[in-house]
Amino acid sequence: MNLNKLESLVTEERNPNTLNIDSVSTEEIITMINEEDKKVAFAVEKEKSHIAKAVDVIAERLKNGGRLIYVGAGTSGRLGIVDASECPPTFGVDDQLVQGIIAGGNTAIFKAVEGAEDSIELGKKDLIKRNINKNDVICGIAASGRTPYVIGAMKYGKDIGSAVICVTMNPNSEMAAIADVPISVVVGPEVIMGSTRMKAGTAQKMVLNMLTTGTMVKLGKVYGNLMVDVQSTNEKLITRAKRIIMLATGVDITTAEKYLKETEYDVKLSIFMIQTNLDKERAKKILNDNNGYIQKAIDSINK
Repeated sequence: MNLNKLESLVTEERNPNTLNIDSVSTEEIITMINEEDKKVAFAVEKEKSHIAKAVDVIAERLKNGGRLIYVGAGTSGRLGIVDASECPPTFGVDDQLVQGIIAGGNTAIFKAVEGAEDSIELGKKDLIKRNINKNDVICGIAASGRTPYVIGAMKYGKDIGSAVICVTMNPNSEMAAIADVPISVVVGPEVIMGSTRMKAGTAQKMVLNMLTTGTMVKLGKVYGNLMVDVQSTNEKLITRAKRIIMLATGVDITTAEKYLKETEYDVKLSIFMIQTNLDKERAKKILNDNNGYIQKAIDSINK
């Protein structure tokens, strides 16, 4: 990227509010950062309609057997990997359903891989390795909206009929022009010029949380505001599973433990059995018939 293009990016502007950050007290440094961070949620709010549209697109594709694939470089790539990796334990989904790809591969998660983000062809190749198809959703993430690696992946996704989304921090970007649903959160210049791990990174994390959480709600992974497909893989999560059942149904801990054991720690099935007094096999069938939505399954019985 040449100097003129770099200077045109909002995220590369010099922040007038922090020009003297190197000569103030420690508390003033923290105050400056905090004041800038306060602006992030309001910037995200301006993109609510685009984020909602993206959730609808993702949910529809995933219902039809597709996957959500995040693609990014550096901080953006790492945030995509974080969000993807948290979906299986939180929502009980397969670890292939939401995936994160970073320019430079796994090495780049921990250490910068120089030049990896500059290759359009590499972005395409990394998607080909994942056997991307038209049912999938490609979500490009880049603060600049111009990262060649991400653009290569997005263009390939577009060519084969995948739904294409982007999350950027600059308006009217190259990535936004490619995307079916562009999400452009303009957070303004960073506290430290160009350090997009700060406000831009925070905004990206917020948006990715919204994308996957909104999608999982629409896929029936939530009952009320309880994550009923949580995986009980350790003591903390087993305790949480018991509490979720108790909150959802009003039973005591002994009853919650009894149903969890009977269902082999299937929180959703336990809740549905308690709510309907059905046996395990009958309850499982009705849940499956309603694609795992507890409320829809209950409503189907009460019709």
